[in-house]
Amino acid sequence: MRNDMSLQDDKLHEECGVCGAWFPPASAETEQEGVGPERPLMGRLLYYGLLALQHRGQESAGIATNGAAPDAGASTSAVPEVKASSALNFTLEKGMGLVSEVFSAAKLEVLDGNIGIGHTRYSTAGNSILVNAQPLTGHSKQGPLSVVHNGNLTNADIIRELLEESGNLFRTESDSEVILNLVARSAVKKGVAEAVWDATQAIQGSFALIVMTSDTMIGARDRNGIRPLCIGTLEDGYLLASESCALDAVGAEFLRDVAPGEIVVINPEGLHSLRGSERTRTQTCSFEYIYFARPDSVVDGKSVYEMRRKSGKLLAREAPVTADFVAAVPDSGIPAAIGFSEESGIPYGIALIKNRYAGRSFIQPSTDDRRRTVRVKLNPLTGAVRGKRVVLIDDSIVRGTTMHMLIARLREVGAAEVHVRIASPPVAYPCYFGIDTPYREELISSHRDEERVRRHIEADSLAFLSGEGLAAALGGQDAFCTGCFAGVYPVGAPIGSPYRSLNGLEAGHNGIQ
Repeated sequence: MRNDMSLQDDKLHEECGVCGAWFPPASAETEQEGVGPERPLMGRLLYYGLLALQHRGQESAGIATNGAAPDAGASTSAVPEVKASSALNFTLEKGMGLVSEVFSAAKLEVLDGNIGIGHTRYSTAGNSILVNAQPLTGHSKQGPLSVVHNGNLTNADIIRELLEESGNLFRTESDSEVILNLVARSAVKKGVAEAVWDATQAIQGSFALIVMTSDTMIGARDRNGIRPLCIGTLEDGYLLASESCALDAVGAEFLRDVAPGEIVVINPEGLHSLRGSERTRTQTCSFEYIYFARPDSVVDGKSVYEMRRKSGKLLAREAPVTADFVAAVPDSGIPAAIGFSEESGIPYGIALIKNRYAGRSFIQPSTDDRRRTVRVKLNPLTGAVRGKRVVLIDDSIVRGTTMHMLIARLREVGAAEVHVRIASPPVAYPCYFGIDTPYREELISSHRDEERVRRHIEADSLAFLSGEGLAAALGGQDAFCTGCFAGVYPVGAPIGSPYRSLNGLEAGHNGIQ
């Protein structure tokens, strides 16, 4: 849990995005001879995939490939701490910041090979420092290994302690290194594919992970499918990615989603599937559809955009209002606002302009500075708002601080009324599956009913989408995790976690569904 979360913008934050690519070794050879399909340089291919997944994590980024760097260990960066290393016969580049800040053209040139994996991170397990950036690399008697992971392991501390007692050394604070050590430990006797299988049976929580060896790429998804992972094809190769938008970005064709509990093995023999245990049950994180995933992605066969648009339509039916126009808090509220407008017949308009060059939200030292950050990022369109009754649509309310400031700004420029509609139920419980959630007491809906929240944010009216409405928009609530709304989770909170010791679970909610 990040201690500075209360000083950041008023949204839940996803942990990270992963992507990987595998091409037959022969394709690289024929390419050099000018025969066969032309394969893009691995570093550039993954770079564009990570750019498409930038919304999933903005703290660090990294790429590892199975091709050795031209000058092993030589720095390719003006920043001394970021080096291209091939000590394990892999080339690794990673650094703090956005994808475009970490990778230069020179760095991408050395990231070659026929296999590569990439990662963009928002930390929930381990501090935001370079050593915790991914990919993580290691070595087994069968050769080098590298792993990227999206999610959060609920039993990582227990497994880490057992591994340390048996002699394993850990270099990072990341729970992803637990996976790396489990795979390396078991690969000696069983091979990497079986080792990944064994690791997925030992770990609990949420994970979409990709493991790379010198000749194989392996993808795995937790038995509940909480975090997304999909497969694509490009020429004679395969790609894995957190979202289909990353496949679109590199011109790959979507093949299918990795099923909950499934392990896919891609090697010179092709694509193979190791089905998971019989205990699988699809419960994809509902917030992937509500906020995290890009609107142009398709997750488990469902269009993210269409789900958000439908949620807006259902919200208009559940909470009608008389107003002059419907507006969104950009960008996440736009599809729901369009749906609300279509269903209600109230025209869609623009009330807030987003500054797309404001950059990331860093820790702000005071309330005034946080207020200025909101002003810089979102500014009212005065001429459109003055004298109008506005319906303001957003995907969720977490603390309510940003919404309160936005309503105040709209009133400052002359809005006659501001009616708030939220395209999801109240967020009243924390999450420990890879979402950086505030402590429960910081969630505005954990201790306030709808009317008290309305008074707190000073809206003329407020309504949330009902749980039944969310289920209808998703196409069936049983197939999705809604723990942050209902307090019932696919997997129980880890013993000793801040979610139990500091927040607790309400009577009647044992945390396990």
